Amino acid sequence: MIIKAVEHGIKPDCEVSEKLNALLSSLAEADEEKTLVFEKGEYYISAEKCPEKMLYITNTIGENEFKKGETPPAHLQRVALYFENIKNLKIEGNGACFIIDGKATNAAIRDCENISVNNIEIKVVKPDIHELKVVGKGLFYVDFKIDRETQYYVENGALYFKGNGYCYNAMKKYKTAWHIAQIRKKTPEKMKRVGHLFINAVKCKDLSNGKIRVYYTGTSKFSKDDIYYAYDVRRQYAGIFVENSKNISLCSVAQRFNYSLAFVAQNTENISLDKLDFSTGTGAVRKMASCADFIQICMCKGKISVTNSYFDGAGDDLLNVHGMHLKIQSVNENRVVVRFMHPQSYGYNAFNVGDEIAFISPQSLAEKGRAIIKASRMINEYDIELELDNAGAARRGDAVENITMCPEVYFANNNSTRIITRGLLLTTRGKVTVENNLFKSTTMSGILLSNDAKSWYESGPCKNVTIKNNTFEYCGGTPILIYPENSVHSEYIHENITIDGNAFKAYSGCCVKAKSSRGITLSGNTYANKNHISTTNCADIYEK
Repeated sequence: MIIKAVEHGIKPDCEVSEKLNALLSSLAEADEEKTLVFEKGEYYISAEKCPEKMLYITNTIGENEFKKGETPPAHLQRVALYFENIKNLKIEGNGACFIIDGKATNAAIRDCENISVNNIEIKVVKPDIHELKVVGKGLFYVDFKIDRETQYYVENGALYFKGNGYCYNAMKKYKTAWHIAQIRKKTPEKMKRVGHLFINAVKCKDLSNGKIRVYYTGTSKFSKDDIYYAYDVRRQYAGIFVENSKNISLCSVAQRFNYSLAFVAQNTENISLDKLDFSTGTGAVRKMASCADFIQICMCKGKISVTNSYFDGAGDDLLNVHGMHLKIQSVNENRVVVRFMHPQSYGYNAFNVGDEIAFISPQSLAEKGRAIIKASRMINEYDIELELDNAGAARRGDAVENITMCPEVYFANNNSTRIITRGLLLTTRGKVTVENNLFKSTTMSGILLSNDAKSWYESGPCKNVTIKNNTFEYCGGTPILIYPENSVHSEYIHENITIDGNAFKAYSGCCVKAKSSRGITLSGNTYANKNHISTTNCADIYEK
């Protein structure tokens, strides 16, 4: 069945918010195969006219990040394109560009199956991110040029940013921000986190024509032509959010800006991402496309593939694939109550009947036993009660990992630059292949194999990893870091890791650093210096 958007009043160069979401809602009525076709052109979406949904999105904002009485609630969000309970749908965009005015999650795909989205672009009008370039300085002042899209004014010595859905005192707001992004003139392809832009600011003066003068107690940290990005670090909105779904495919999808994670999925099976362009695009006024990770995959299963894509300007990792460690609160016969521990990840249930879980020591990350889930229910936003076939190995204070929700990962033929933390953060038991990629300018490691049950609570061990034929042009940290966050070594956590045919061009220290791991093979790589690998509590290390 072919459905033409234009026949439903969804035409280029028009505001389409309500008609578009009404059409998407109607697509849940029939499970037959269908293709929704858009004409090429620009479609305008007003956030104020989009549906409001409660979205508990992993690794995004938590309730405790809002002040008392501040609105809206953390998880109540506008959604520009909302898909729910839809099966067997192909979106053919033909180059359609959806332009969102106001703060919203770009798209949400929930409880869907066999969804394919092709050939679309998503932009945001004058988003709440602001580029300030140093154009002059003195001993106690810095002159900034503000990007041409930003609306601002100066009142009583304070700088205000304003736009659709926001207006605030930036001098006050960014004093409490966690971090700000910086690009130095001498390293234009490198973006890093730095201290708060206005932390020592005294007052601001408007010099007109997009220039301001900010007075400081000292200006030694500023250099002419350096660029700073000021933005709200609270991850209240997302780019494309997927949950409780199966067989989701994106091809030739471009996202030019999002307020947190550009693509995030939880409790979903099989995801294919091909020919993505997550960058601000040619001629854009900014170089930062995402305030947080480009791709975050949490408690998913099946196969995750990311191929032939371009990533430029992320406020966190390029790709993070992980499960979650939930802490055991109580054990009553075969009923176990587990709790989300990280304040940015909670509110959803990815424990399904028939899934297998492992009991994990938070200190050693050693597995202490397994069980099968017979029933699962959420008690509240943080606690889940599991009925198990056998809770004999469960102990209060230990963690559980859903080892069924551990996908395979294929990451190939991708280019990336200006990644503010790591390239890939991988903590999954499924087979991982990373090949033929360019990692250019990660401020931290190019690839991190982690696993922890005490801080971010992101699980679990990597059991089969191949990293081959990649180029690491610059890594601010160890290019490949194999580093589970165990405080006690009682067994090997990561294993069977092959690092073959890679080019390591610029880094400090050693090329590979590992702990509590075994079965690491290095072969056919080229190195920038002689320090190839450093290990702690490792075994079966081979260099060929």
